[in-house]
Amino acid sequence: MIELRTPTEIEQMRPAGRFVADVLAQVSAAADVGVNLLELDELAHRLIRERGATSCYVDYHPSFGGSPFGHVICTSVNDAVLHGLPHDYVLADGDLLSLDFAISLDGWVCDSAVSLIIGTPRERDEWLIEVSRRALAAGIAAAQPGGHLGDISAAIGDVARAEGLSVNMQFGGHGVGRTMHEDPHVPNDGRRGRGLKLKPGLVLAIEPWFLHTTDDIYTDPDGWTLRSVDGSRGAHSEHTVAITPDGPLVLTAPPTK
Repeated sequence: MIELRTPTEIEQMRPAGRFVADVLAQVSAAADVGVNLLELDELAHRLIRERGATSCYVDYHPSFGGSPFGHVICTSVNDAVLHGLPHDYVLADGDLLSLDFAISLDGWVCDSAVSLIIGTPRERDEWLIEVSRRALAAGIAAAQPGGHLGDISAAIGDVARAEGLSVNMQFGGHGVGRTMHEDPHVPNDGRRGRGLKLKPGLVLAIEPWFLHTTDDIYTDPDGWTLRSVDGSRGAHSEHTVAITPDGPLVLTAPPTK
């Protein structure tokens, strides 16, 4: 069922969005050569405890997961692009790391993801991250009241195709509110003017993710981490966005300096 949030409820979601943005900023700053993924998970866990928030991940066990997730942040490295299960891995120079984080605060959920390069960047990795960010910006710009869900999907897909990237349609964005994954599903490609009509009060997690040379993925033996079938690297960008009468409101935007 698709639920629309009142203006008051959207205001109540703002603290959750700010907290998600802050945690991602702190974990990104801590991610460096020689840092273990489990250290990043523990940092996020400590910040959750200090804020009195609740992780959306620890006990999460959907049909596509091998077991309850058991951690509080997704850490996807290099050929892993989604649902990366934190494990005993020490980040190396040049690694491409994607962080995906969702919590519930005062009963409201927000969800966001960023990709970054550890140490010395590779030019093509920088490009892929930038494409995912531009696709996210395009999707957000298309999240206008009176439009259609397909407008968001098409805007994301247009950016990908212009850069020669293919788009996986199995995993994409989703509704968010009281729980992490709500209706509707938001594909990362589509046709303008099609699908659900966008109304004020709809809150979506918009999340383009791309791989360098494929859109085919497989599940790692850990039961969670999704990797490219050809070993190519991936990038992932995501924001929680509320549709308002005045246009899209990014609830997980980092604070302006």
